[in-house]
Amino acid sequence: MKRIIAAVLLLFMLLPSALADTQPQPIETIPYENLPPVIDGQHHYLLLCVDQWAGKSWNLGNTDGMVLVTLDTRAHRVMLTSFIRDALVARPDGKIGRINYIAKNYSPEELCRVISTHIGVKVEKYLLFDFSQIQDIIDFLGGVDITINAAEASYLLRYAIHKNATKPSIRSAGTYHFNGHAAVIYMRIRKAGGGGDFMRTQRVRTVLSTLADQCRNITYEDAKALVDSVMEHTTMTNMNMDMMLQAMDEAYKLRDCTIEELRIPPDGAVRAITYAGMAVQELDWAACRAAMSDYLENSFLVMDEDAQDGEAGIVDDAEDDFGDFSDFDSFLSDE
Repeated sequence: MKRIIAAVLLLFMLLPSALADTQPQPIETIPYENLPPVIDGQHHYLLLCVDQWAGKSWNLGNTDGMVLVTLDTRAHRVMLTSFIRDALVARPDGKIGRINYIAKNYSPEELCRVISTHIGVKVEKYLLFDFSQIQDIIDFLGGVDITINAAEASYLLRYAIHKNATKPSIRSAGTYHFNGHAAVIYMRIRKAGGGGDFMRTQRVRTVLSTLADQCRNITYEDAKALVDSVMEHTTMTNMNMDMMLQAMDEAYKLRDCTIEELRIPPDGAVRAITYAGMAVQELDWAACRAAMSDYLENSFLVMDEDAQDGEAGIVDDAEDDFGDFSDFDSFLSDE
């Protein structure tokens, strides 16, 4: 018994050192005024979701959902770039902190600037939602078809979403039609099936790309109605209705595109550490910028001066490989 007690005491003595903070490397960013001009024809819109069911502009929660939507009307592409919520960034005050605290502690505009200087792409326009608003927009679109695995099915059953939240009611792995509430719960899954927050960003991209697929045959009038719904269900945005209608026109022309995806950080550009008492991810932001640059430029117009029709051909060799998330399971936090 004494040996057991001694072992327990030793464990508690060693635990604090095991969880000791790691000093992150200095983060090098590109000054905002030195950012290159946006690639011709590309338009960037930052979608943010606060970790609240009823968000308040004067009391924001953490922006745990961050997806950059890029509409490229010249190369005919639609791209989704998601950001891990616990990535360390250089804050507006010059100190290092988590990216999902920036909008709450500073402003969504400052988060746009932080993301811009870290990925090397100027991002100016944003829309910020809460969970209930995302839920209502998905319901406006008639719900979404989602294929879930056994671990996700088990999680959703334990979460006890209403049996009518999906059609048919969830029993096991398979494809189901989710209503807005169930889709939000699905996108928030982090502890089921491995991968932690890395897989949660994938689930968000899956829902967004699937919704885009479902809107391929949308009429122009229905697209305008969707814009009205989005503006009605937005907590904060720096876009007015004219800007939203312009974005809708861009998206409408690209509705036949295959949605491309990127995760920041890409594989091999991240390590998990403990900093300021929190489980966080230290990113190689230079590698992230390189991945972002390749991503935005990997489809390009080949201008054939000898072409009889005067049209440009599009070369698209985009191929995204998100790798095996099992490597992350050993260090991802369950917080």
